[in-house]
Amino acid sequence: MGISSFEGKVAFVTGGASGIGLGIAKVLVERGAKVVIADLRPDHIADALASFAGGAQSNAVSALVLDVSNRAAYRDAAQRMQDEFGGIDILVNNAGVGLEGPILDATYADYDFGMAVNFGGVINGFVEFMPQMRAHGRGGHIVSTASLAAEVVMPAHMAIYAASKAAVCHYCEAVRGELAEHNIGVSILLPGPVASRIHECKDNRPEQFREGSGYDASEERLSRRIVGDDWMQPEEVGKLVCDGILANETYLVTHGVFKDAQRARAKAVLDATPDRIEPLPDFGRYRD
Repeated sequence: MGISSFEGKVAFVTGGASGIGLGIAKVLVERGAKVVIADLRPDHIADALASFAGGAQSNAVSALVLDVSNRAAYRDAAQRMQDEFGGIDILVNNAGVGLEGPILDATYADYDFGMAVNFGGVINGFVEFMPQMRAHGRGGHIVSTASLAAEVVMPAHMAIYAASKAAVCHYCEAVRGELAEHNIGVSILLPGPVASRIHECKDNRPEQFREGSGYDASEERLSRRIVGDDWMQPEEVGKLVCDGILANETYLVTHGVFKDAQRARAKAVLDATPDRIEPLPDFGRYRD
């Protein structure tokens, strides 16, 4: 099912020039894959490529600038992968923004930004790459980065972020079974605190989502966040992800720190659920 070895495989990693994406890219290259890093930030791309320079596998890495919320640009990138590689084998939908701020200050621009990148970017990846992954007949694997924030009750200032990541999780859970029929595996990465540059939110907001934002002050404050010394390193996440791809695991979870909160949320839903078990309803049939 899906991927049994990374040798000779082509991987496309969004948000791949820093943080978790770069950690995944490095481990993929170490294990024999060719990696295309797609990232919004040219400065991050320059730093990422420099980190591979001089290595034995530096020629296995290339990069392109991509705003994952831009569907036309994403379609062009997918076509480029088809033209250059005959399609990709591994898609890592990792690009995301750590949007946060007082919910009473949020405007449509803030909702649209968070959803367009964190969830829309994942959908754009599926829409553009599923056809070529099916057509080339080699099978494949898709990893999408959600968050443990999707699995617990978050504070209000994280509501947009948590909702966008929950959408990623539920979408991937739903499509996993059908894509398995086409030899395409699906995994969901659920990270906790990982050393990254996701807090650089204000510099990662495309122009179309800037006008009318209520989060200018919040994003300025967030940009000064200091990453904890005890946060997980990106390459450790990369190893978890690569092992999970080979094992075709559904959930790739980095931390157990929220386990009690996850259990409490699940219990609250179950406690509110009636004990009676009705027959599964007929949700409707279609006429020929």
